[in-house]
Amino acid sequence: MSLAVHPNESRTAAVIHLDPVRLRSAKKAYTTRFLADTLALDAGGYELLSGKPSAGDVVLARVTEIGHHTRLESPASRRQSMFVGDEILVAFGNRYAPDQFLAVVPEDLGPCSLVAGGGLAAKVLKQHDDIDKATAIEPIGLLAKNGKVLNLQDFAPHRVSSETQLPGRPKVIAVLGTSMNSGKSTALGCLVNGLSRAGLTVAAGKATGTGAGNDPMLYTDGGAHHVLDFTDFGFPTTYLLDYETVRGLLTSLIDALTTTGIDVVVVEIADGVYQGETARLLQDPVFHTAVDRVVFAAADALGATAGVQVLRQAGIDVAAVSGLLTASPLAAQEASGVIDARVIDTFDLCDPATALELLPERK
Repeated sequence: MSLAVHPNESRTAAVIHLDPVRLRSAKKAYTTRFLADTLALDAGGYELLSGKPSAGDVVLARVTEIGHHTRLESPASRRQSMFVGDEILVAFGNRYAPDQFLAVVPEDLGPCSLVAGGGLAAKVLKQHDDIDKATAIEPIGLLAKNGKVLNLQDFAPHRVSSETQLPGRPKVIAVLGTSMNSGKSTALGCLVNGLSRAGLTVAAGKATGTGAGNDPMLYTDGGAHHVLDFTDFGFPTTYLLDYETVRGLLTSLIDALTTTGIDVVVVEIADGVYQGETARLLQDPVFHTAVDRVVFAAADALGATAGVQVLRQAGIDVAAVSGLLTASPLAAQEASGVIDARVIDTFDLCDPATALELLPERK
């Protein structure tokens, strides 16, 4: 049975009272990990409601056809194989992924798609030609308790705040790139590793993007003392969030990472410099106050040249260029010949001396 009223609207439609065993048996997604912790303690008293979904609303859905995503990332970041007929607990959200899908929260609880392995339900508007169609899912109902639809923000350990403590922050380096899959996360992980090996206490986070566990785990594996991302603030993705929230996420993330003893904070900004939220951030005085320097990841020399130009026109200090282009000695050589920023092999960022050279002077 599929249901298809926002959390704050009145409830007049049918209600399905969920058997705790059924709810526990559903495969949980990474995006729902804080809710999953709650359900592990007590899965009683939950229900499914109809209504118009909003970003972050939790939905119980049934897999009807396996497509591009064959596995669902678990709360512990294990890749769970999915089978037709599986019931999964995921969140509605919008996705901007040039290599995969452009997708939005649907208007109702009709059939839709799983558009990210971390657990994102949405309606696909466009997709890359080289990938399979999205895995098809059928929403059964919005997860609720006491008549209120549950949203990821109800369980998130952190909140976005308009008040910041940025003047007292440690040094902050942001990692940006030309696009999705330009090598940002690997560069950040290597930079964290180099700074940690140099004896510094490093915190790392991801301010924008699509919720998944692989990047935070990479930061942890690199040696970060404290790791957070936007999902810790209750957002499955940041695409189509109002800009004030995106800006608040950046500063709130840096504030939350600035715990006692942290020497340096390294933050990843997802997607490319032309992506809407990123492009606006680069022009924002708050970004310039929050971030001291940028390491830029690019896939080729032309992208590196254009990206550095965009950043410098925005008045941003580019410490180095790295990323996927450094896998090719010829591409790295081309980039070095046309830009005056240092081009550093991604894995050379693991060298303590190299990493320390990228630290900014205190403002």
